[in-house]
Amino acid sequence: MKRILFRGAATALVTPMYPDGSLDLKAISRLTEWQIQSGISALVPCGTTGEAATLTEEERFTVIQTVAKTAAGRVPVIAGAGCNDTARAEQNCLAAAAAGADALLLVTPYYNKCTPKGLQAHFARLAAATSLPVILYNVPSRTGVTIDMESRRELSKNDKIIGLKEAGTDFSLIHQHLLELGDTLPLYSGNDDLTLPLMSMGAHGCISVLSNLLPHSTEALCQALLRNDLPAARSLHYSLLPLMRSLFCEVNPIPVKAAMQLIDFPCGSCRMPLSPMEPDHLALLQKHFAMTKQLGLC
Repeated sequence: MKRILFRGAATALVTPMYPDGSLDLKAISRLTEWQIQSGISALVPCGTTGEAATLTEEERFTVIQTVAKTAAGRVPVIAGAGCNDTARAEQNCLAAAAAGADALLLVTPYYNKCTPKGLQAHFARLAAATSLPVILYNVPSRTGVTIDMESRRELSKNDKIIGLKEAGTDFSLIHQHLLELGDTLPLYSGNDDLTLPLMSMGAHGCISVLSNLLPHSTEALCQALLRNDLPAARSLHYSLLPLMRSLFCEVNPIPVKAAMQLIDFPCGSCRMPLSPMEPDHLALLQKHFAMTKQLGLC
């Protein structure tokens, strides 16, 4: 059985920025503290939601360092460090370790679209780069690459690889993973709307976009599932579902960054090529947030 880094909800943190696009370190620290005070189980800076693809190496280091310093060991900090260039990803891993991360989140190489053998070699090299444990990230809708079952079997044998964030929707693959690998490669939901089904099947938690806005409610959903209270979990899931969906009516993190203003926590806009949210989508997001607030979940 692998070490379970966390059980519950981890927030895939947005990266707050000033209007000129520079990092707002005070807001990053304040967001980190608020998340911890709200009961979140782990924090994930510099992932997709954190706009890692447009951060410089120095900015990535600074964000991770700020989150880790503020967290001060109270919750695990799992730093996004993946890249489609293995050598560059290795440098990201080393920098994340130096910045104080507790673990690494490694996305599949994108665009290159390597073979399963290449995928296995890539992750094995990155796992060996530092002393930190690794969570793999399967998100084929963005990368064009799926971590196939044979690769999962092989990578589960690596003691440094302690989990997989699943943002794919191939339930045949997910069923096989949970049936065959179980706690040898612990699974986490990577989509908010799949947290209920994946955790009811055996996943240990989620890495969430929603929890930027609603850390307490997202954690409550996960904890209800962990104690097998399905009626409470279903009630929470369906109450949160309209807001979950509106947070993905445009590409992440455009909606969640816009939504942060609704909780009086402005985090700036996204860096190009991501564009401001369309007015009709923003109105839908505001409507669903208001509905969620009326239910007392904010």
